[in-house]
Amino acid sequence: MQKNYPRREFIKKSALAGAGVTIGAMGLSAKSYAAIPGANERLNLAVIGIHGQGQTHINNWCSLKSSRNIRLKTLCDTDEQWFASRAKIVNDKTGEKPLTEWDMRKVFDDKEIDAVSFATPNHWHALGTIWACQAGKHVYVEKPASHDVWEGRKMIEAARKYNKRVQVGFQNRSISNVMEAMKFLHDGGIGDVFMARGLCIKPRDSFGIAKDGTPPSTLHYDRWLGPATYRPYNEKKGHYNWHWFWDTGNGDTGNQGPHQFDIARWGLNKNEHPVSIYSHGGIYGIDPRECAQETPNTQTSIFKYEDGKMLEFETRGRYSNGESSLDIRIGNMFYGTEGYLELDGGTWKAFRKREDKPFAGSQKTDAKKPVDPRTPPGGTEHYANFIDAIRSGNNDDLHCDINEGFFSSSLPLLANISYRLNRELKFMGGTRDNEKFVNDTEADAMLTRVYRPPYVVPKEV
Repeated sequence: MQKNYPRREFIKKSALAGAGVTIGAMGLSAKSYAAIPGANERLNLAVIGIHGQGQTHINNWCSLKSSRNIRLKTLCDTDEQWFASRAKIVNDKTGEKPLTEWDMRKVFDDKEIDAVSFATPNHWHALGTIWACQAGKHVYVEKPASHDVWEGRKMIEAARKYNKRVQVGFQNRSISNVMEAMKFLHDGGIGDVFMARGLCIKPRDSFGIAKDGTPPSTLHYDRWLGPATYRPYNEKKGHYNWHWFWDTGNGDTGNQGPHQFDIARWGLNKNEHPVSIYSHGGIYGIDPRECAQETPNTQTSIFKYEDGKMLEFETRGRYSNGESSLDIRIGNMFYGTEGYLELDGGTWKAFRKREDKPFAGSQKTDAKKPVDPRTPPGGTEHYANFIDAIRSGNNDDLHCDINEGFFSSSLPLLANISYRLNRELKFMGGTRDNEKFVNDTEADAMLTRVYRPPYVVPKEV
């Protein structure tokens, strides 16, 4: 379809075809024009959702302006109160003032936009990504990839149908020490890895309770609510607090948790769904009469794969010790037939059998090691990888293609279904043809949601 034809290629093949008029008027030949750095290769981006994590997106894209030849053209958010401060960041860092827009559909209509990044609430990830792919845009989307399992599968279908790169924001996939640890595990560094454990220890206090009210004048509330079931505006259920309500978020198991779920599945080398899921927990240390939170702050989840390998996940939202010799609070542990491995951020240690001293692990950065001038500082590697994959046109170049992001995101989503039904669940696992529970229509119904028109994820993307 013409709308999906890469803009820069269109410019190259149509504008340069008329070089005798357009370029000639500039005193340049087609060859000399093509030699101008960035003449045809600059990519225009938009950030959708600029509060919270969206500010991280803004800073990272700005940092990549020179090394990846990109321009942050537009900032979009349903709450216009953020426009001035976020636009100032872009202007201060790049010297360019971005456009601002509250309606993401107008961003998609802009044919100059090559790619968008989503830092919206979870319930908008899938529909926004699908709309973007349909409009011919590449997508970087925050974790979890989707709010429920079914719509995550639709995201994959949209990415493939429209041949767009879709990267999920599991940044650990682009951290060199984490990649090194995963290779060590896959190469048999601690033998056969039979169990992975993830930790999300983040003490959080009550955020209170409030009566329903009127949305602020800056907020386009109907659009913010989007696919979710209608509910009156409530200040305690909006910005950031949306994480703790089932219609818009997935709790901390589906907030911080997806990063460590992804590492756990990666270390196990499992490119499939588990066949059994059991998750239980509750809200502890917070009086429900004084806090509107719906999702648990303490949750234990256990998954088993068809070959018997296990994945454990622990979410603790109250006061707690860390685990392992690294005092891990946000991280992972792996257990193999010949030892175990601890991973905390970019630090990892491997221990052989009963030995109490590591025999392998991450090394300190060698300050004398040559640095790729195209690699900017500040943890932007995952964002840079997305841009590089857009230019290569190859999904395999993405460190976390939507297919990888989908399998990792599905784990906390499946855990939450088990938690909400308060029982163990059997899943068919496998591929898209049997992503259902075993003889369990009640659980199957929770793989998707009832969408609020017109914000409906289509069956045919």
